[in-house]
Amino acid sequence: MTIEQQLQQRSGGRCELCGAIDQLSLLVVSPKDADRAAHCALLCSTCQGELESPQEHNHWRCLNDSMWSQEPAVQVLAWRTLKKLTTEVWARDLLDMMYLEPEVQQWAEAGLPGEDDDSVATFDSNGARLQAGDSVTLIKDLDVKGANFTAKRGTMVRDISLTSNPEHIEGKVNGVQVVLVARFLKKA
Repeated sequence: MTIEQQLQQRSGGRCELCGAIDQLSLLVVSPKDADRAAHCALLCSTCQGELESPQEHNHWRCLNDSMWSQEPAVQVLAWRTLKKLTTEVWARDLLDMMYLEPEVQQWAEAGLPGEDDDSVATFDSNGARLQAGDSVTLIKDLDVKGANFTAKRGTMVRDISLTSNPEHIEGKVNGVQVVLVARFLKKA
């Protein structure tokens, strides 16, 4: 029996994350190899397309059910996706409830590319992810405490730096290094 046949049997012919029955294909859950069905999951094209950068947040509410799967590969995918959706209250709540065995937790964390365990993404007012070096525009006038000036709406802040607080960024406004609240910024 092939690995894909084993996954079809295990899942009952449904996507192991959302339960869809159309356009199913095998996904190897990194950093594992495709040598065992336990290292793979059967997913629909929507879930596979959204895994890297979840955009359709309501689609992922299906994780409320699939995170309780007995299959470690499915648990890993659910955990990683919830981790990427931590700006959503419901996703943080599900992530707080989720328990993974230590070896499964290690597998889940090993597949997160270049992220620190403690880091949380910083997002602008429109939900766009901000990264160090980005340029942003202020969407409202902001009083800069300690510098005695107001940063005007529309001011461009170039080459931002991220802080340990995901709600703040650092950048220069009028030649002064300031900390700005990300929800008052728009990615340029």
